[in-house]
Amino acid sequence: MCIEITDTTLRDGEQTSGVSFSTYEKLSLAKILLKNVNVDRLEVASARVSEGEFASVKAITKWAGKNDLLDSIEVLGFVDGQVSVDWITKAGGRVINLLAKGSQRHVELQLGKTPEQHLQDIKELISYADSQNVAVNIYLEDWSNGMADSPDYVFFMVDGLKDTSIKRFMLPDTLGVLSPDNAYAYCKEMVSRYPQLHFDFHAHNDYDLATANVLNAVKAGVHGIHATVNGMGERAGNVPLSSVIGVIHDHLKESTNINESAINKVSRIVETYSGVRIPANKPVIGDFVFTQTAGIHADGDSKSNLYYNDLLPERFGRTREYALGKTSGKANIQKNLEELGIVLDAEDMKRVTNRIIELGDKKERVTKEDLPFIIADVLGERVESNDIE
Repeated sequence: MCIEITDTTLRDGEQTSGVSFSTYEKLSLAKILLKNVNVDRLEVASARVSEGEFASVKAITKWAGKNDLLDSIEVLGFVDGQVSVDWITKAGGRVINLLAKGSQRHVELQLGKTPEQHLQDIKELISYADSQNVAVNIYLEDWSNGMADSPDYVFFMVDGLKDTSIKRFMLPDTLGVLSPDNAYAYCKEMVSRYPQLHFDFHAHNDYDLATANVLNAVKAGVHGIHATVNGMGERAGNVPLSSVIGVIHDHLKESTNINESAINKVSRIVETYSGVRIPANKPVIGDFVFTQTAGIHADGDSKSNLYYNDLLPERFGRTREYALGKTSGKANIQKNLEELGIVLDAEDMKRVTNRIIELGDKKERVTKEDLPFIIADVLGERVESNDIE
């Protein structure tokens, strides 16, 4: 099964505290995500937020229309009669991701309505959207708590909507409270009970379980996953696109349409536009995750790639590196010398290795570019051109 990937960096990702993308930034990211990364769908904004948001959506839909991608552009809308649908159509959109309530507590305490009233409001909006040729997907907000506390309400809502024109039922773990076991059980219940419907899973990362929950949701049979670049999003963020793709491709052996080699580039662009730094040890996209530090690892890589796994850096447009420091050992240094085309005999290698270890003990950072100068210092002269192959 090919798992459908929806990127919501421009909507849910922008809800990261302190982050606001300009129209230019949103448009450039939309182009990269749809044309280079090759996500299937792109949630770009929330309706009614601001004039700036309206301008961004209009710019994106104009470009998407010229590139036969308009049906891949989605906007979050609300159960507000005709208001959100009209906002979206005026901005050039053709898809509303309707934010409805997925738990009884939300309906009664936030909306002050009965489930029957909420269902009727949704049906009236769907009818209007149909008349305006706007496709409808629906979020069941707080669905994870709904399944835990009021499953009969969840089933009442889906039963009441399953025969409408809704294309996708989207299951959010809005507060990031699911465990992997519950993610599997709840998603399996939905898929088994409604085999004719298309379900997406939308994970949040409050307990650092978003990727594990996605793994189990796909195991349970959901058809689509929502993610953000770099895991941007409310509170602890959403599930990172980079991690999702690794898990789906490697652990589940399922396919997606994602171009893995474009992930690192878009991650760096989002880092720049958002001002939110990528942790150096973040899987797949962090600065250090393809860097071997221990000398025994570099030695093993020289002997049949003993310390490689399936997450090869080349898949994601990156390269493997070997750090220089007190734990490096001769093998790490040799790897870096080979890249520089420098050859040292055994005695000189030992002296250079000892100097690098000394620098590491002093917490000084040593890079590959520093090596010629360290060698020159240790050996008393700069490496002559005849020592460089």
